[in-house]
Amino acid sequence: MLQYEELRLSLQGLEPELKELADALGLDGMRKEIAELDQKATAPDFWDNMEKSQKILQRSSSLKNKIESYERLKSAYEDLMALIELADEESDLSLLPQAQQELNEFREGLDSMRLTTLLTGEYDAKNAILTFHAGAGGTEAQDWAEMLYRMYCRWGERHGFTVQTLDYLDGEEAGLKSASILVSGENAYGFLRGESGVHRLVRISPFDASGRRHTSFASLEVMPEIDDTIEVEINPDDIKIDYYRASGAGGQKVNKTSSAVRLTHIPTGIVVACQVERSQYQNRDVAMRMLKSKLMEIKEREHLERIDDIKGVQKEIAWGSQIRSYVFMPYTMAKDHRTGFESGNIDAVMDGDLDGFINAYLKSRSQEKLASGE
Repeated sequence: MLQYEELRLSLQGLEPELKELADALGLDGMRKEIAELDQKATAPDFWDNMEKSQKILQRSSSLKNKIESYERLKSAYEDLMALIELADEESDLSLLPQAQQELNEFREGLDSMRLTTLLTGEYDAKNAILTFHAGAGGTEAQDWAEMLYRMYCRWGERHGFTVQTLDYLDGEEAGLKSASILVSGENAYGFLRGESGVHRLVRISPFDASGRRHTSFASLEVMPEIDDTIEVEINPDDIKIDYYRASGAGGQKVNKTSSAVRLTHIPTGIVVACQVERSQYQNRDVAMRMLKSKLMEIKEREHLERIDDIKGVQKEIAWGSQIRSYVFMPYTMAKDHRTGFESGNIDAVMDGDLDGFINAYLKSRSQEKLASGE
């Protein structure tokens, strides 16, 4: 039947991409590394160093998950081809909607896994720390910052990442002045790193009795979470520590004692804070990781030799051209100014549907690297 023949040709057209994906992922190399890691795990002294053994097991589990994801995709291809052939032989049009849906799902799965092959940066596989700052404009900008905060929390939840609020400073009347969240999961930083920048909102302000249109700005910083496997040297004398009482969204479930911690890196003026844990010690530990992550991110971005070369954060926190605009009035659209990707479904975008923007950015970065010969 013509309908099934069209589906078969569409599916067969994706088979070369499926095979290319296996080469791009380096499945043979993964299997070899897994065998080596599993052999290490059988050594009698494997558990003598608990930290090292945990990292070996985590690495092995990550590689196995990638292989299993590819094998599921390959099985989906084979199952769908069998379904199309069977339905065609039986001339059963009742299976056509199912076959079409499974083809769409396979294509999406192939695109999604292909994108992971673009995440080859040194820190792409790590967790991500997102920090939101309201721009000038008082309540309107603070409300916009909170909308962004919710949008990225929803994106993380939709993709099975763990989202934890690290710090939250309420706005004066509504919204937030600043907030930080930790998005935990494989490749969280790789997917979110392109979201860093200034985000612009155009809407009829709910805080303006005259119903006038307002333009607001908020910034988002995205950093990889630096763990103990990466050494970052910071002079203790360069750090000012303040303790204060937790409050806001991050403080609703923590002690109301002065357990929140704020660290200021004196040479650069960088400030990080954490209030989500129950003790000063825990919050200080999280805040220190945030500070290391921020310093490392600036060092990498500015191509500096040492952390000490960072002289100040004026360039890092300055307002620049927005990376994306979100328009609610006079029309509805979200548009990325770097890639040109846009979506007319602004409600879905604000509910965390950011994959189109993220994928377009990753693809554009990949094309730039190919063009430059990197």
